[in-house]
Amino acid sequence: MKWPKLRELKEAVTSFVRGPYTHPFPAQPTPVPANIRGKPVYHPEKCIGCGACSEVCPARAIELLEVETPDGRLVRRLVLHTDNCIFCAECVRCCTTKEGISLSSEYELSALSRDGMREVVEKEMVRCELCHRGIAPRDHLLWIAGRLRGLAAANQTVFLVEMEELGLRETAPRDDRAMNRADIQRVLCAKCRRGVTLQDAWGPF
Repeated sequence: MKWPKLRELKEAVTSFVRGPYTHPFPAQPTPVPANIRGKPVYHPEKCIGCGACSEVCPARAIELLEVETPDGRLVRRLVLHTDNCIFCAECVRCCTTKEGISLSSEYELSALSRDGMREVVEKEMVRCELCHRGIAPRDHLLWIAGRLRGLAAANQTVFLVEMEELGLRETAPRDDRAMNRADIQRVLCAKCRRGVTLQDAWGPF
């Protein structure tokens, strides 16, 4: 029985001199592999606010809200709750621009409150000029226009938003009269666009 005891004593002395085999975390940061799935991070300059990431998130960790600011603007707000995230990378895979959100190498996500585990990105919404409801984020429509190029003229809403961005169109004032043919040249939601088209083709209904 003495030989096993001597072997254990040797191992104990060796470990005491050389130190532990494990990495000295948290005294020193742990080396991070290149393909780690860490904290999701939004890139506001690349994100278009389409909401695809929120639609595909299996953990419901990305909340999509449309709120009106005190100055009367309508914005789409994407709230990423990292405390609910399961790091599956579905948001990255299904991102429309493929650059709006990515997984970082940050993995130490502990915080003293849930408020410190949220990431928010806001995008200005384009309103329908008839019903004033939100249509889509301005960046989303401009991204579509950039992809369509010359074909963007086939969609009046996309085309007119692009013209506004270029400073080639100003929104004309409109009273509360019934919709008519002139409203075709306005930024409209799908419901109002259908109503104006029917009005022009078939008359009042």
